[in-house]
Amino acid sequence: MTDQTQSISSVAPAAKARAKSPFSLSRLPDAVTGWLLSLPLALVLFFFLVLPIAMIVVVSFWGATEFSIYPAFQFDNYEFLLTSPVTYQVFFNTVKYALITWAITLVIGFTVAYFLAFHVRTLTWQIILFLLCTIPFWTSNIIRMISWIPFLGRNGIANSTLISMGVIDEPLEWLLFSDFSVILAFVHLYTLFMVVPIFNTMMRIDRSLIEAAYDNGASGLQTLTNVIIPLTKPGIMIGSIFVVTLVMGDFITVRFMSGSQKANVGRLISNDIALLQYPSAAATAVILLITVLLVISILLRFVDIRKEL
Repeated sequence: MTDQTQSISSVAPAAKARAKSPFSLSRLPDAVTGWLLSLPLALVLFFFLVLPIAMIVVVSFWGATEFSIYPAFQFDNYEFLLTSPVTYQVFFNTVKYALITWAITLVIGFTVAYFLAFHVRTLTWQIILFLLCTIPFWTSNIIRMISWIPFLGRNGIANSTLISMGVIDEPLEWLLFSDFSVILAFVHLYTLFMVVPIFNTMMRIDRSLIEAAYDNGASGLQTLTNVIIPLTKPGIMIGSIFVVTLVMGDFITVRFMSGSQKANVGRLISNDIALLQYPSAAATAVILLITVLLVISILLRFVDIRKEL
């Protein structure tokens, strides 16, 4: 009894001290507690996201000569970009690649996700088939991209097969180092970014809703357009944001698969950096960032993806 009394008496002062401590999160308002808990992540985002973007914006107003860069506040870089027809052609190519790649990856990604979610009955086989889709990601993007060159080349496997089958008489020149090869590589590299969010959304659909649609006489197409697609919109939007932003910022794929005959905004930025024209590269990056944010804002108007997250 004495030992229990001593232990209680020793714990009581500590409990009182904790209760009186001004640093206890439980004594703070909920709003203050939320800010304190989010402070570490906010600092990480500030130093690794906000601060670098702010530095790029500042440098975009600097001046540059052939041999030096000097701090200034001028609009020469933006004036040159916005008055050059090359800029509009490059941005047109970038948007073209993004839209075509988005459309193709959407069709392929939706089809694959639909098959995995509704036609594969067991969870084990869903996991196995989904992992098979991720096998290409076990190697480098550059390796997967370059692997198309011997396949699409003038004397490559595709042309040799078509000639041997009598489909064509001479090799097809447009298979490689063209818009076709660039878009093909983009689709190969980024389709999985469309499959994953759509598949994740489809797996959350209540199967009783589909059964109710069939019980009310809906056909398969009607069920798809009126039940499955509306409920899959968040996943489609997330995948669209992934694909569009990745394609618009990619420059290695355009460089290799077009044989340096085509250009996009990423390639333009890369060329400026290679020439040590950092202010011009920063201004181009700012315009690209604004364009991407506008595209994302348009996509977010169609669906509230916060419900998905």
